[in-house]
Amino acid sequence: MPFTMIQQDIVRMNTDAIVNAANIGLKMGGGVCGAIFRAAGAQHLQAECDKLAPVRTGGAVITPGFQLPAKFVIHAVGPIYADWTPEESEHFLREAYTNALKLAIEHQCESIAFPLISSGIYGYPKDEALQVAKSAIQDFLTEHDLQVFLVLFG
Repeated sequence: MPFTMIQQDIVRMNTDAIVNAANIGLKMGGGVCGAIFRAAGAQHLQAECDKLAPVRTGGAVITPGFQLPAKFVIHAVGPIYADWTPEESEHFLREAYTNALKLAIEHQCESIAFPLISSGIYGYPKDEALQVAKSAIQDFLTEHDLQVFLVLFG
């Protein structure tokens, strides 16, 4: 299935799952994370997240989408760029994408939308984050049938 990069608001994506660029505590944050929580219904989403936290860097967990068009929210924890060597950051970022994709397959999703994980407040250089995202997604799609969107906002 195709891999498409689009400019869109991720909370409006009509996919089976959207990915939240989550923190290890799965707490509502700012940016993409805050937008997803608000659109899903922050109280309900936070209650589900509290049952699953903490999540290690590179890990991912899944919750219902509640009020979102998406059935699921997959919370993927990317690295804080300054906390790791560049090689470690790349490893954890790739792992976050791959683990989110695996969860989508495990939950019979046919489509998923990602933000550019770790590229905001977590400080991962956007060009490098984009290359890791594209590589991880394309590698996964060589063995799995899934429609993937990389949603770039602004």
